[in-house]
Amino acid sequence: MYERFTLSNGVTVALDHMDGVRSASLGLWIRAGTRNEIPGEAGAAHFIEHMLFKGTKNLDSAQLAERMDDLGAEFNAYTSRESTSYYVRSLDRNLSSAAALLGDMFFNSTFNAADMDTERGVILDEMRMYEDMPDDVANEMLVRTCFPGALGKPVLGSRESIQAMGRETLLSFKGRVYVPGNIVLAAAGHFSDSGIKALLDELAALPAHPAPEPERAAYTPGIAVEQRKTEQNQLLLAFPGVTYAEERYVIGIMNTILGGSASSRLYRKLRDELGLCYDLESFDMTYADTGLFGIGAAMSAENEKPALEAITAELRRFLDDGPSPAELDRAKAQAESGAVLALESSLARMRALGNGELFLGGAPGIDELLERYAAVTREDVLALARRLIDFSRLSVAALGEVQSREEYEKLCAL
Repeated sequence: MYERFTLSNGVTVALDHMDGVRSASLGLWIRAGTRNEIPGEAGAAHFIEHMLFKGTKNLDSAQLAERMDDLGAEFNAYTSRESTSYYVRSLDRNLSSAAALLGDMFFNSTFNAADMDTERGVILDEMRMYEDMPDDVANEMLVRTCFPGALGKPVLGSRESIQAMGRETLLSFKGRVYVPGNIVLAAAGHFSDSGIKALLDELAALPAHPAPEPERAAYTPGIAVEQRKTEQNQLLLAFPGVTYAEERYVIGIMNTILGGSASSRLYRKLRDELGLCYDLESFDMTYADTGLFGIGAAMSAENEKPALEAITAELRRFLDDGPSPAELDRAKAQAESGAVLALESSLARMRALGNGELFLGGAPGIDELLERYAAVTREDVLALARRLIDFSRLSVAALGEVQSREEYEKLCAL
């Protein structure tokens, strides 16, 4: 049973009671990410996420960790460009205690200066870890190029910003954007409303405050090239995409047909037929006011040129002919199966509730998802492909022993 309501101060609550399970998942979702940061705050959203696990007025970090383990619960969090989520998954009988612990972290974290210094080093190591992953570096290059404003800034911030980050900066950011209109409490699984009442009461006590709007963003084509000694070249091609509110179901089907599975066009052509690469996929990045659609592949330097030729030829063929009936049916079957399987765990359902409430004003149920995918037509997919896949608006991110910038610019004239 799905229930949605709004507290008097503007906090949104979404509850999904699931029969037949013995777990429950609870999350606090905040419409606060990298794009909400102002100059001097780069990496603040992510730093705050770390600090909520470092101790409260009632428990230090070691005691927090022990309480989590005592409950046998999974506590976690993540920060994206548009949101931050703190969540717990536990046995149903332990959710009330887990909710109390989550509330303590959310409302009573101390942001101790010594703990900040410790976590500063952890975040700097996290940066080094991602810098050692060529695919992540290429992805950051692409996003920074396509969204040159606040949206494209790295979630982790920079070494300089993290080293300079002070307690007051974190508290200022949290006070400005962790406001009721930006907060969603989402719960799914087997739980009683009384088990989360204390947390709801704490949320209801927050003073109403207008949620600041982040800087707007728009897709901007560009090319980013970085020469680096790697075993494989990382290559990303991107075009304008869609927002959360636009053709999300159509682009999902298009993604599956072009590069989202082992039977997709690009996978079969480049990997199975030509043997040019091991790793290839199509993808989309969807945001509140913009998005992009892309193709990603990793290949040896000698295979890059023929791989590029094969990718562009397949995209051109798709723009001419669109999907076949068999491809459309297969993609719908995959999308429908994926939607149902993903939402049959309490954690996945809670995440869907949180994201849906933050950016769509509600989360569709399984029946609605199935109806939306079933309604996608060949004409829908072809029309969207022809609107998005415009080589004059192509973006490229290339990392490794790659070609010169001028070679990639030639693609924009195709």
